[in-house]
Amino acid sequence: MQAHEIRELLQQQNGRAYQEFLRVPAMSMGLYVLRAGDADRQQPHNEDEVYYILSGRGFIHVAGEERAVQAGSIVYVRAHDAHRFHSISEDLHILVFFAPAES
Repeated sequence: MQAHEIRELLQQQNGRAYQEFLRVPAMSMGLYVLRAGDADRQQPHNEDEVYYILSGRGFIHVAGEERAVQAGSIVYVRAHDAHRFHSISEDLHILVFFAPAES
């Protein structure tokens, strides 16, 4: 079994925007932190992806659609869809799930 605590993952982040903490062939998970005002520079991925917003506020743009996000928001992004967070007004702490594992 692998088990993790968000509090501990945040402490281990050490200023990095993204930190992977789980990798198996079928999926991977990471913690993504974007500070208020940050630019999200990610590119489309080869894997399906789910974002779960732990805390913060902002917006996400996915394949031509816009949506506000906040704690409790869940967003699915299909593989190869252009997407990015923007207009981040409160630091975003995001659990990221990739399936299969991010290449």
